[in-house]
Amino acid sequence: MRTAAWILGASLALAAATTAAITPAAADVLITSDTGGMIGDYVARWQRVRQSGERVVIDGTCLSACTIVVGMIPRDRLCATRNAALGFHAAWLPDANGNRVTSPIATKALWGMYPGSVRRWITRRGGLTPRMLMMRGRDLAAVVPSCESGARRIAASPRPAARVGRQARALRRAPAAIATPAVAEAAMAR
Repeated sequence: MRTAAWILGASLALAAATTAAITPAAADVLITSDTGGMIGDYVARWQRVRQSGERVVIDGTCLSACTIVVGMIPRDRLCATRNAALGFHAAWLPDANGNRVTSPIATKALWGMYPGSVRRWITRRGGLTPRMLMMRGRDLAAVVPSCESGARRIAASPRPAARVGRQARALRRAPAAIATPAVAEAAMAR
């Protein structure tokens, strides 16, 4: 009788541990090499991550539309490693010949998703233009908390990381302009 109770208890403990290990908040989203893409896609991805409770670790390049992560994911669930770099530029649309043409509407929507500290940094460097502005090191640490500091130490975390490559995962608030199908589907921030 005691053996059956022990086996039942052990089985329940194992089931509880397994269930806890597969909850959505049990994984980190790891950005290592994301070149961006359509703004609307990133709004949707970062929104899903925000709602899931997952943490986001930037451990490489996060370029273009990927950078919306700094405005969509709460600071207490976002961190950057020493390898992290954010790349900002104006949004663009392809013209009839496939050439990149800056989209003022999509750029304004993109701009509205960045926190004030990021907008000030971009403004000091000439604003969002077709030229890529790279944020690293101290500038990045002023905007995104370090993963290596104190309680934010992600490397020691037992949580497995969900890798994100070319396109990241989900976002917080989307300006009305981004909700229009033409902008959401055509706007590229690459």
